[in-house]
Amino acid sequence: MKHAVFLFLGFTALFSTQASVAADVAAGKAKAAVCAACHGAAGVASVPTYPNLAGQNEPYLVSALKAYRDKQRSGGMAAIMQMQAAALTDEDINNIAAYYSSLK
Repeated sequence: MKHAVFLFLGFTALFSTQASVAADVAAGKAKAAVCAACHGAAGVASVPTYPNLAGQNEPYLVSALKAYRDKQRSGGMAAIMQMQAAALTDEDINNIAAYYSSLK
């Protein structure tokens, strides 16, 4: 029974923390202006080898941007992405991810 209570409290804390971190789509759009050079103004890249970001899964974008920022992702255009993401805060990353995931 004790384990069930701790498990419940753990999940409650996890979900309440996640719910309290609300991303700002408008701030993400403003911060993503530099991304448009490669990924397109509306998140649809005009260069076929660059990924489209419009409608992408938000947790994936957060994970990818943090990995680039922390130099944990390599290959392809990683060197450029690492430079672009280097100055991003966690809040910036959450906002950018919310913006791109909101596009359809």
